[in-house]
Amino acid sequence: MKTIVGVFFGGRSVEHEISVISALQAINAFDSDKYQLIPVYISKQGKWYTGPELLNISNYKDLKALENKVEEVYMKPVYGDYKLYRSNVKGGLFSKKDPVVADLHIAFPVLHGSHGEDGMFQGVLETIGIPFVGCDTLSSANGMDKITMKMILRESGIPVVDYVWFTDREWLSNREATDKIVEDQLGYPVIVKPANLGSSVGISKASDRKSLDSAIENAIRFSSRIIVEHMVQDMMEINCSVLGDADQRQTSVCEEPIKQKDFLTYDEKYGGGAKSGMQASQKKIPADIPAETSAKIQQLASDTFRVLACNGVSRIDFMIDKENGDIFVNEINTIPGSLSFYLWEETGISFKELIDKLIALALKRKRDTDRKTYSYDTNIFAMGAGLKGGIKGSKS
Repeated sequence: MKTIVGVFFGGRSVEHEISVISALQAINAFDSDKYQLIPVYISKQGKWYTGPELLNISNYKDLKALENKVEEVYMKPVYGDYKLYRSNVKGGLFSKKDPVVADLHIAFPVLHGSHGEDGMFQGVLETIGIPFVGCDTLSSANGMDKITMKMILRESGIPVVDYVWFTDREWLSNREATDKIVEDQLGYPVIVKPANLGSSVGISKASDRKSLDSAIENAIRFSSRIIVEHMVQDMMEINCSVLGDADQRQTSVCEEPIKQKDFLTYDEKYGGGAKSGMQASQKKIPADIPAETSAKIQQLASDTFRVLACNGVSRIDFMIDKENGDIFVNEINTIPGSLSFYLWEETGISFKELIDKLIALALKRKRDTDRKTYSYDTNIFAMGAGLKGGIKGSKS
């Protein structure tokens, strides 16, 4: 019997289109002898759809027309119910049309950015109890939020650049004081980022007070929490992928993205065409760095993955200060563009094998989770506890 896999992609994120590309790449890599695939496209408005039309990349040129061709679906937030239901069953209760599209065995999120990679969608899947690929709710949230991530890494002794953070309301209510904190603690130049987006969306460089304000105004369009980082001026970017879980993991070869500006832009990452995704950006694989530097980055990547309790496949992005050789973790992508399959192919693992390993990791986590205790069978109300005084009895 084939494993029925629901591949979820799209989503309410500025990285919507990149998610579609990554998902279709992954779908094409599945072994059709092992898996039955159910594509589930989440629109920019948050509606879920399924249908064979979702498998053709050219159909996404007209999203309204595509949504009219496919079927709207949903899952119930009921523990143990892995069914994908039709939203509109014509004929009502006595219709002969089966309300169930599929009874999924496993969910495979390929969602980038907010509302998909940040733990929100993972929380839905954990509520249902279905096995799913990738990080859980907590590690997804910590990995997505650049502020929280850097706090955890710094506390764990993993090097990150100096930074300050604040909310949009803090800055809007007192720009002068907030700007001065940035200048006093970091100086210029700095990089300004929304705290919870990827793909270089909303990121700007600032070299003085005027450009700092402009960069922050850009960032608060996308997030209510802003992080400002010291900018390493003579920098080399290196990426490394990690596969596994917090207890057992392996690292890929390193890559060096080739950037034209001070940081790798959205266009540089994904400008290679709709069928290409993240692997289309210019890069050197393996990176042209000494073996000892590569080994150090791989170790830091593995440590980052473990500290954040990740699962599945992630890509950790690093910065090397060319002036002194210092290495810093820049960020982690818990659902990386193209699932970093191109790095694993260079490491000796095909995309098809990568998919198999991700499925196996998800099922292993589900088995481990099911062995834990989350509640007791004892009903304290049946024992009379707390009933004497009712709600009033809680007063002290």
